[in-house]
Amino acid sequence: MPDEIINRVAQSKLVTFDLEDYYPEGKRISLDIKDWLYEGHILREKDFRKHVAEHSWKQYQNAHVALHCSTDAIVPGWAYMLVATKLQPYAKRTVYGNLEMLETSLYQSILEHLDLSEFEDRPVIIKGCSDKPVPSNAYLLITNRLLPIVKSLMYGEACSSVPLFKSK
Repeated sequence: MPDEIINRVAQSKLVTFDLEDYYPEGKRISLDIKDWLYEGHILREKDFRKHVAEHSWKQYQNAHVALHCSTDAIVPGWAYMLVATKLQPYAKRTVYGNLEMLETSLYQSILEHLDLSEFEDRPVIIKGCSDKPVPSNAYLLITNRLLPIVKSLMYGEACSSVPLFKSK
């Protein structure tokens, strides 16, 4: 049949790596300590410790927490450490920074320990679109992990990919 349509993508040895498949489940919470500071800018130790002691920590059960201060206050390191001691029994992970930093930290932990042997000497495409909030850093992290082992690396969809790397 000369008019037969052949799906060359389905017949290729191309392997798709979808970062969304590794999205860590769990609630994300941004914990801003500015309200625990005097006028949002000055840390008074006694008042700060009181806020920490009276705060309801159970709401962070099994959550991923981004701990930060949204004002330009100078917050000593021990203050974040004190909050971390209260979060530790409840939160799955706590990082200093915003929610994007939290997502990056989660993906970094997952991708560093991922067995990538199935991608060795194969043409790989890193899927570009996702419904979940995959941070830009995750694409860089997986690129760095895959480069030494893949035959070629592309980005996008199989029908319209951007070539990134081809081994010699």
